[in-house]
Amino acid sequence: MSDVIASPSVRALAREKGVDIEQLAANLGRQTIAREDLEGGASAAPAGDTSYWEVDHSAYGPITQEPMSRFGQIAAANLAAANALIPQVTHHDRADMTAIEALRRDLKAETQAQGVKLTALTFHVKALARALREFPRFNASLSADGKTLILKDYVHIGIAVDTAHGLMVPVIRDADQKGLLQIGAEIRDLASRAQNRKIGPDEMGGASMSISNLGGIGGIGFTPIVNPPELAILGITRTETVTVWDGDTPRPVPMVPLDLSYDHRVINGADAARFLSYFAGLLSDPRRMMV
Repeated sequence: MSDVIASPSVRALAREKGVDIEQLAANLGRQTIAREDLEGGASAAPAGDTSYWEVDHSAYGPITQEPMSRFGQIAAANLAAANALIPQVTHHDRADMTAIEALRRDLKAETQAQGVKLTALTFHVKALARALREFPRFNASLSADGKTLILKDYVHIGIAVDTAHGLMVPVIRDADQKGLLQIGAEIRDLASRAQNRKIGPDEMGGASMSISNLGGIGGIGFTPIVNPPELAILGITRTETVTVWDGDTPRPVPMVPLDLSYDHRVINGADAARFLSYFAGLLSDPRRMMV
């Protein structure tokens, strides 16, 4: 099945002109092809001049070559297009994970008996679903022409999964209507099937917003790239112990770094700060996300 988004009439025109629509999309660095993109025919120019990349690296020493998979080529083109077209800003914050870690310990035996592991990511998904209901402008998409904001009355959360064959983003549907145990079970199932390439196309689209979680690897922060047509993406790195002063008394607190990248055409800095502050507040007091 084609990964390029194009109307039937555009595909028919491409066939008439003898244009490889997949190759044209790759050349333009986009996933969506419109009728005007075909006016230049098969000779349409790439989005940028990369001729200076054409270097004979073997002149400087031994090399090997590894072809990019089709999956990797499409992902690279989409990321390049997103980074080039979206005025992206990243807001950074952190959240106190004391209450969540205590709750996970208290529930460990009970959840294990049910075959579910309540990871920190489970709580992040639950909190993000609540935050998207509280801030509906984040649960939206911008039309291709940039003239219409499409507000969604559903909350689907994408979970970025690092696999041997590339990054995959399966989606938890209606996350705001599900409890922690169900979310935890779905995360585990989707991640496992993604690793084995058993995720269907219907399980990977339509997210309200995605989470890129690097907490199991490390780092203190990063700048995730917004995945259109979503308007924002949440990055999470490893929880670390931070000294917090309670008056004159130092107190060690487990804090998780949070990185929110957003499309500045729709979301301004103050909104992003409020959104991430609200999200961090839910993590600090998880009872609020259960109500």
